[in-house]
Amino acid sequence: MSSQAREGACAFAWRNHLLLHSGISENDNRRSALYRYIAELRTTEEDFDLLQVAAVAHLKKLDELHDGQCARLAADQVLAECLEARNAKPER
Repeated sequence: MSSQAREGACAFAWRNHLLLHSGISENDNRRSALYRYIAELRTTEEDFDLLQVAAVAHLKKLDELHDGQCARLAADQVLAECLEARNAKPER
């Protein structure tokens, strides 16, 4: 992962995930899955806010669905909705 925004978004999401789920180890497999997901996002966006949303959504869906591929698809959908909402806003 080359971008500070991507690394920061992963760190933010993982810290918050650990706060919500006290029984999870710092080296849990979900952490590496999160970093892989964010690193492999097919976007040139380096927008910290969007990357945070994607990271948090991925971890949440991973916990809910217990399937990495389904979590990726669900997080992609959340990210697409955020991008669509952002693009629909008129410029000031």
